[in-house]
Amino acid sequence: MDFQLPEDIEFLKENVRKFVRQEVEPAAMEIEEKNEIPEHIVEKSKEMGLFSLSIPEEYGGLGLNMVGKCAIYEELGKTHNGFTTLIGAHTGIGTVGIVELGTEEQKEKYLPKMAAGEWIGAFALTEPGAGSNAANLKTTAVKKGDKYIINGSKHYITNAVDAHVFTVMAVTDPSKGAKGITSFIVEKDFPGFILGNVEKKMGLRGSHSAELFFEDMEVPAENVLGEEGMGYVNALKILANGRAGLAARNLGSCKRLLEHCLEYAAEREQFGQPILEIQAVQHMLADIAKDIAALEALTYKVAWMTDQKKRVVKDAAIAKLFGSEVYNKVADLAVQIHGGIGYMKDYPIERYYRDARITKIYEGTSEIQKNIIASELKRELKARSVYQ
Repeated sequence: MDFQLPEDIEFLKENVRKFVRQEVEPAAMEIEEKNEIPEHIVEKSKEMGLFSLSIPEEYGGLGLNMVGKCAIYEELGKTHNGFTTLIGAHTGIGTVGIVELGTEEQKEKYLPKMAAGEWIGAFALTEPGAGSNAANLKTTAVKKGDKYIINGSKHYITNAVDAHVFTVMAVTDPSKGAKGITSFIVEKDFPGFILGNVEKKMGLRGSHSAELFFEDMEVPAENVLGEEGMGYVNALKILANGRAGLAARNLGSCKRLLEHCLEYAAEREQFGQPILEIQAVQHMLADIAKDIAALEALTYKVAWMTDQKKRVVKDAAIAKLFGSEVYNKVADLAVQIHGGIGYMKDYPIERYYRDARITKIYEGTSEIQKNIIASELKRELKARSVYQ
């Protein structure tokens, strides 16, 4: 496995690092207070190509492979997670469906504007009765002539407020269960599309999630994404594809927290010495460094496997599970090392602590990842003809 980055990716990574430190990080408190990402940061992100990471060059994107994307996601993870989520949800689950499954006509229509950041992407799967049990969808799509009429609702949809293009899952044949679900490309100005309440969340300020309602929404038949009846499979592929990227974003946040911890421990004095000299604190820092090293190796292994077109279902689930667990553990230890200051909103540590919690829930809960891992282990066992 070779994780050596080409010069152009190293150059982009360095520019993203500077952008994060010089422009995004100074605006972090403003994002928290106003629950909005400043327009100049969004525009600079577009200029740098951060909305085009996953999109092939022929459609105006950077066309990065997964190792390259993870290198950029890692840098983005080192700042406000609301900003990171806007970019990550767009370049991950928001666009990858069209990139991987779209027709040439669909790609030509949507990808150039999505690469430019003119159209933001979102992924609409979750419903009130279909969270982890994603096959239990109630949203329906009935074909009438050259259109599908979609009725139903979605909730907790990341980027819903800012997005123009949605990958929507709906039931086209209720008698077939999961095999009766189809994927659609939906635009926010389609007749019958309604943006519902914006969710008030624990963290990820600046990243907006909301309800969606479809009332006799008209979707052209040519906007079916992939084959009819393959929507559930498509959803699983899209989610699996994004898991290495999510782990990379978590990795970046963990590395930034370690930097905060080391700086604070070197400055903060108790018992006549910097707390960096206290063994209990040293052990917490060692635990953080150990887990970061393991997460880094796992993340880039899965990214490399993805680029090599290897089966990554199990490994991607492990990366998502481990990445979220490590991030939550590191954020907790960071609060402990900082003590009272770590609990105060004037400092960034408590923000990371709140933002970390969603990583064990969105894009597949930790429990679902364990189900996937166990299922893959049984599949591998059957393949060896040991277990029937």
